[in-house]
Amino acid sequence: MLLVIDIGNTNIKMAVFQNDEIVMSLRLATVVGKTSDEYGLNVKDLLQSGGIDLSDITAVIMSSVNPNLNYTFEHMVQYYFKVKPMLVGAGIKTGLSVKYNDPKEVGSDRIVNSVAAYHTYGGPVIVIDCGTATTFNVIGEKGEFLGGLISFGLKTSADALSGCTAKLPKIELTAPPTVVCKSTITNMQSGIINGFIGMVEHIVRKIKEETGFAAAKVVATGGLSELIGKNSSVIDVFDRTLTLRGLNIIYKLNK
Repeated sequence: MLLVIDIGNTNIKMAVFQNDEIVMSLRLATVVGKTSDEYGLNVKDLLQSGGIDLSDITAVIMSSVNPNLNYTFEHMVQYYFKVKPMLVGAGIKTGLSVKYNDPKEVGSDRIVNSVAAYHTYGGPVIVIDCGTATTFNVIGEKGEFLGGLISFGLKTSADALSGCTAKLPKIELTAPPTVVCKSTITNMQSGIINGFIGMVEHIVRKIKEETGFAAAKVVATGGLSELIGKNSSVIDVFDRTLTLRGLNIIYKLNK
């Protein structure tokens, strides 16, 4: 079995693959102060609750946008699983041609998502990852990573709005039934969510105009992708397992 690990700024997502199928997935909070043993015991308990023993895992691949946790997880994997993890980074085969001024600058999460989207949906394809930050990635017909954009995330916006004002509260990110609302909380929800959707739709239209990819499929992923996908006219697919499946594909390309 293959264990894939995606270390993000807010959450750490993992999945166990067997014959290209996800047999179990799990999620942990990203906590930089945790030790490799704390993470190792968490993962061990979660896997065993799903009937998977540590010895069942024969390979591990990792992607990380949080360098502070790289050593912690590498040490955890080697100690608990007795294998050396494959880390997505420079020198890893992805099947993409990265048309970036400096390919090393591209976040591994963006590459992993792009690999999965191109393999699953073909090209051209636009991938939107709704995480702590929101990334837009553009992949051409022949698997060229053409670049994209990085913007704020929904939760980041909500936290900034409540944190930088004296009287605005923290809110739950749910879409109110109307755009014009009659309470402070629903006013904030409407402003943040509809404002975000407006940004996404404008950027997608501009990408299609600039690239000429009028028929490009638009795929959204990330924790809040369904909230956006259900309320936006430009999203074709929301795919919560995109990153995990991308790691599985990259492992197979490199093993």
